Amino acid sequence: MRTLRGLKNIAWLRARQLDKLADALSLRRVKKRGIIFDEQRSSESAYVLLSGVARITCRNRKGDRTLVIMVAPGMIPSVPLAVSGIRYSFRCEAVTECQVGTVTLATFIEIALGIASADFKRMAASYSGRWDLVQLRCSNFMSCTLEERVALILLELSENFGIRDRQGVRLTVPARHEDLAELVGASRPRVTEYLSSFERNHLVVRDGRQLIVNRDRLERFLARKHSSAKRGELGDLPSSLRPKFSQLTHSSANGRELGGPVTG
Repeated sequence: MRTLRGLKNIAWLRARQLDKLADALSLRRVKKRGIIFDEQRSSESAYVLLSGVARITCRNRKGDRTLVIMVAPGMIPSVPLAVSGIRYSFRCEAVTECQVGTVTLATFIEIALGIASADFKRMAASYSGRWDLVQLRCSNFMSCTLEERVALILLELSENFGIRDRQGVRLTVPARHEDLAELVGASRPRVTEYLSSFERNHLVVRDGRQLIVNRDRLERFLARKHSSAKRGELGDLPSSLRPKFSQLTHSSANGRELGGPVTG
């Protein structure tokens, strides 16, 4: 249970619930590059990454497998519901050796919320609607420049895979240019160009193979871009990113960091 209590996206569960979840989980080790689950096996199970680093990939329009999300220890996000006429073949893979706990979705929802999984799915579908269809079909849903997308993904990685450093937040996973390019939907040379620019402007620091992110400067950079472009219509952004842009426009004044604390 001590391991579960340290996972921030399920830390809201009470001790009694964590005890029940610990008893219900089936544990297994997944070797590096092994498959944790694919979209055919994910719908009726909940997966908890107890240790290691994972990633979710899918097939792009050319049929090549591409990186979508890097996953830190905690509850692994479920893959989107299938969309008629679109096949993405989502898959969760181990980047390092991982320990994974699996429980039926019905059991997890009963432990966490005390309701039936069917009721939860109906409620979730009613609450979130089907904006996932829009996001899946429209690759340019975010009205951000490539430079802004690179900055946002660096902030996201530093939030999930960062430790405090005297120069900023040091990423504990390799920030390979080809991986960043996949995450932002661009070519590697373009991403390298912007990373070099960020280094020259002291937004990031390269220390050997590790990258140190200066979150404060990146946030101010994004706030300036956001302000100068007059993107006041947050409705143009996915709901998951609206709080980030709202915080960015106020971060210089109130000193808060985007996305909450980073582990130290």
